[in-house]
Amino acid sequence: MGKAKIAVTIDKNIVSRLDRLVRKETFSNRSQAIEEALRDKLEHLDRTRLTQELTKLDPIFEKALADEGIAKDATEWPEF
Repeated sequence: MGKAKIAVTIDKNIVSRLDRLVRKETFSNRSQAIEEALRDKLEHLDRTRLTQELTKLDPIFEKALADEGIAKDATEWPEF
């Protein structure tokens, strides 16, 4: 996957903390640290959205649907 260069403005205190992590070699450079932090945040947001969608499911309906599939005679199930 290609990379794109962007310019961002970040609070000085955050930059100081970021630079300390680079000096301690937690990250090889600022770009790597910011990219990793942004990736983690986006993944967290994706999981949060999934969780929100799952809360919309009706557990009683979902259980009935699952039970219906289990209750069918095994001879009706396709051969795998």
